[in-house]
Amino acid sequence: MRALNVAEKPSVAKAVAGILSKNPVSGGLRVRDGRSRFNRIFEFNYTIQNQQFQMAFTSVTGHLMEIEFEDRYRKWHSCDPVDLYHAPVRKHVPQDKSDIQKTLEEEARTCQWLILWLDCDREGENIAFEVVEVCTRANRNLNIWRARFSALIDRDIHYAVQHLLRPNQLFADAVDVRQEIDLRIGASFTRFQTMLLRDAFVLDVSADDRNLVLSYGPCQFPTLGFVVERFWEIQSHEPEEFWTINCTHNSHEGTASFSWMRGHLFDYTCATILYELCIQEPIATVIDVKQLEKLKYPPHPLSTIELEKRASSVFTFSILLMCAGLPDH
Repeated sequence: MRALNVAEKPSVAKAVAGILSKNPVSGGLRVRDGRSRFNRIFEFNYTIQNQQFQMAFTSVTGHLMEIEFEDRYRKWHSCDPVDLYHAPVRKHVPQDKSDIQKTLEEEARTCQWLILWLDCDREGENIAFEVVEVCTRANRNLNIWRARFSALIDRDIHYAVQHLLRPNQLFADAVDVRQEIDLRIGASFTRFQTMLLRDAFVLDVSADDRNLVLSYGPCQFPTLGFVVERFWEIQSHEPEEFWTINCTHNSHEGTASFSWMRGHLFDYTCATILYELCIQEPIATVIDVKQLEKLKYPPHPLSTIELEKRASSVFTFSILLMCAGLPDH
């Protein structure tokens, strides 16, 4: 049996192949070039559920496909921006990813299994189905599996390959919907406000005015709102003087610093009176000592989806705020 393994980026393919090839029956890790010089193919033997496999491990570089309007809607003045909300769209492999597509098609023809090692979030699930679409065009009889892992460590990788699952179509569909919404809103508003506002203001830019684009993005604007709101808070802040009392004790064992429970005072007279009382009674008595041992364990690795769920439930973070802070693939 032969299995084609696909990771989301070349570094992950190399790392996982290196981990899985460290077994007595691997026959060593062999490397050869694919159609794309950045996405090499790693080969080794491995046993999955007592079944021997010849593993071919390669990668994509993020999304394999992109979504765009049909050609007659792509020129700015070809239609009213409102028409873009119901204009047909298509998802295809762009020219710069054609070499990766050819590698996947060639390898899929000789394999019986397809194991998807994409990132364990919705974006990764969407890329997984892009890989499935390309590979099944070349071989419709592929047995398709999904490896779910949280970290590139031996334990997680071996567990993932021995407990393969089916990919989740619903997660991939959610990303398709988001991509289409982003495209339709972003393209229509960008065209609308660029054509409307480009000649209404004098913009000091070095670029040619004819090529000036006033971009709009469904994610960019909420994020920009957070930045502007925080800027306004900083600008409107009025600093106020405060006073605090610091106490330290020096001995041959070192220096002990004591924190004032009250923190600081905004009343200078009150702070001065308390300070003078301390000066008048320079000797302090330690009435209680509490010792507490704290152990910090390394956190368990989380997938992006699980992180969002826990942050939303424990810290009551809104999904919009988390999406603004998380990287977009």
